Amino acid sequence: MQAPLYDPSLDDFFDMIKTFITLSPESKLAMAGILEKRELPKGHHLVHAGAVCRHVYFIEKGLTRTYYVKDGKDVTDWISTEKTVATSIVSFITGMPDIRSIELLEPTVLWAIGHDDLQKLYNESHEIERFGRLLVSYGLVQMQQRFDDLHFATARERYRKLITQHPDIVQRVPLGMVASYLGITQETLSRIRADFTI
Repeated sequence: MQAPLYDPSLDDFFDMIKTFITLSPESKLAMAGILEKRELPKGHHLVHAGAVCRHVYFIEKGLTRTYYVKDGKDVTDWISTEKTVATSIVSFITGMPDIRSIELLEPTVLWAIGHDDLQKLYNESHEIERFGRLLVSYGLVQMQQRFDDLHFATARERYRKLITQHPDIVQRVPLGMVASYLGITQETLSRIRADFTI
């Protein structure tokens, strides 16, 4: 379903874009024209492992996790909450399959942007092309920060950062997935949480 041009629920999406670039009214209308609203149930997969990610998803309401399977266990790689983006950035850019899946952890309302539609807008609008470049750069910085956190921060530091930046995640995401995201065991997470509540 094509998004209505003046759907007020798009305000959060355009507020997110403002953190990167201020779009002209014409560019906003062009972006609104390619957004597809989806309301999906908990457990739905936006992307399955081995598939190409062909969309960027802006989350209006709900929660997603990106995960992969290693040695028979699923490993939570990323968690996306409201007013953020969920995608497999490398797969989206390269058109190559990803080993990761993206799963909805709650009933979710999101806006999907298709790869081909976005590429068409890049060719038509310098503003939107610049937004795309800034969004990709931001995603790569986040990936680097995540890598650094997992390799150089202690488990306590990683937990403190999570509850400082996203305090609701610990309440909304199963603790096993939170522990996996932090790169620790669930037992270690329980001990750390106990210390923080004293």
